[in-house]
Amino acid sequence: MLYELTVPQFVKMLTNLNHLIEKSETYAQAKKFEMDVLLNSRLAPDQFHFIRQVQIVCDTAKLGVSRLTGKEAPTHADNEKTVAEIKERINSTINYLKTIASKDFEGAEAKHIKTPRWEDQYLTGFDYVQHHVIPNFYFHITTAYSILRHNGVDIGKKDYLGALPFKK
Repeated sequence: MLYELTVPQFVKMLTNLNHLIEKSETYAQAKKFEMDVLLNSRLAPDQFHFIRQVQIVCDTAKLGVSRLTGKEAPTHADNEKTVAEIKERINSTINYLKTIASKDFEGAEAKHIKTPRWEDQYLTGFDYVQHHVIPNFYFHITTAYSILRHNGVDIGKKDYLGALPFKK
């Protein structure tokens, strides 16, 4: 169950994030301004800018899965400054996630997950996914979307959600 709640959804949403960035590039070209404007935009003065939101989205996905499965995640230096670099980070995260299989999550629900920020406390794998990984992932990807939308990029809910698995 944890695999289904994380890996496929993270891959889908990171792919959608790449699509949002591509639409942003088109918008910046049409309006004749540098993409740096969008990459460094934020919604509030005390909030992280777009690049940092994307870095956190990637970190949440890869580190969350890594902690649950024990599979080493790629490291990134948090030094992205360009669209190409941010796309490379997203794609690196997607490629890592695609190496993870459902069987890699065996026993993960009961695993004790600790992070340095939590001092001596832990969450079970299930609680970690439910109360930290999923909310944090969607918080930062939604904020990244909102930064672009706030700056006039022509994106909407269909761009954010991507293709849905409709049935007939």
